[in-house]
Amino acid sequence: MSSSGKLWGGRFVGSVDPIMEKFNSSITYDRHLWEVDVQGSKAYSRGLEKAGLLTKAEMDQILHGLDKVAEEWAQGTFKLNPNDEDIHTANERRLKELIGETAGKLHTGRSRNDQVVTDLRLWMRQNCSTLSALLCELIRTMVDRAEAERDVLFPGYTHLQRAQPIRWSHWILSHAVALTRDSERLLEVRKRINVLPLGSGAIAGNPLGVDRELLRAELDFEAITLNSMDATSERDFVAEFLFWASLCMTHLSRMAEDLILYGTKEFSFVQLSDAYSTGSSLMPQKKNPDSLELIRSKAGRVFGRCAGLLMTLKGLPSTYNKDLQEDKEAVFEVSDTMSAVLQVATGVISTLQIHRENMGRALSPDMLATDLAYYLVRKGMPFRQAHEASGKAVFMAETKGVALNQLSLQELQTISPLFSGDVNHVWDYGHSVEQYQALGGTARSSVDWQIGQLRALLQAQQA
Repeated sequence: MSSSGKLWGGRFVGSVDPIMEKFNSSITYDRHLWEVDVQGSKAYSRGLEKAGLLTKAEMDQILHGLDKVAEEWAQGTFKLNPNDEDIHTANERRLKELIGETAGKLHTGRSRNDQVVTDLRLWMRQNCSTLSALLCELIRTMVDRAEAERDVLFPGYTHLQRAQPIRWSHWILSHAVALTRDSERLLEVRKRINVLPLGSGAIAGNPLGVDRELLRAELDFEAITLNSMDATSERDFVAEFLFWASLCMTHLSRMAEDLILYGTKEFSFVQLSDAYSTGSSLMPQKKNPDSLELIRSKAGRVFGRCAGLLMTLKGLPSTYNKDLQEDKEAVFEVSDTMSAVLQVATGVISTLQIHRENMGRALSPDMLATDLAYYLVRKGMPFRQAHEASGKAVFMAETKGVALNQLSLQELQTISPLFSGDVNHVWDYGHSVEQYQALGGTARSSVDWQIGQLRALLQAQQA
């Protein structure tokens, strides 16, 4: 390290503009990486010792010093220096204060270019495991709820219009299935994060015989990067993580929107726990679904971080450019957001109250118009004709100002002679949902199958 305190200071004379100093610094946020930076440095010191670039005594001295650095960070006693522009500078500076000039050998053949991307991959690998556990807990909570409330019926909507009767569980599972894809996708992203770039140097590789396979084993990576130029500059794994978060937030935001609607007085299907609601500063009667609204709004922040990183990456020339410093704030912010959102969503789902009577009252005979068409199909009528006949029945009921199920058999027979006394079975909502027994449908047997499939997926992912 130069007298200026910079890892790169030897070629420069004079001081850096203080505004530039602050502009260039990343220590305010990349200090998140202190633990993995120490972890990576310990592995690299072992690689240097095996290559004959450190004696055993020097390696032990460095390892002991790094343990002291980590201890200070863990205890909150690590003191940053104004010249510590990033976590790597801070740790190496402190290591030198603790063990002397031997610390200067640690960076032999290593660049901050391969060091920082190694740190970020280590941190993200660990964080993906944490987020995966939180996401699985949310899905499990939803599946448990779906299993407990399988016999509750309520309206299913398309175009936000009442469409067909479905099971409440079917609605819950529709969102759980989407989140299961997110869970699978996160594990795929983690697999691509888990590739070691250390040993790539700044651009050309490592010329000093450092064994990258040893580094891989020390840090428990699944593979090593194939090309040193690509290794130090690619941030595909960051973009993939941010896209994963964006898509997961899309699914969570849509679920939140449904629940916000279902919780209004106009629907009155559900009621949020007080633990996940707030009141109005003006209107005492209000109970606002702020938890769900914030989930919906956080989606915008996550989307912005994903789009921002892609715009940063799109015009970069080959290998490392300082623009890539922007990746870490995006990762840290999105990781924190996802952790909070997943935990809040789990709390909302686990404490939500449903008003099954209101759900039942919201079912109406007009929602059985498709069932009426299916009735005629089962009598042998082609579906297109059956659809038209059912539409005529709906029009007749509207013209007469009565519910669809109030039409007499004689009136229905003016539309088709295939109608007979057994048409009364059509007007049973329980009978309606039980028709849909094909896998994936809303019948009890299909809902049970879905629950079994999701439980199996969760178990497989955590194996």
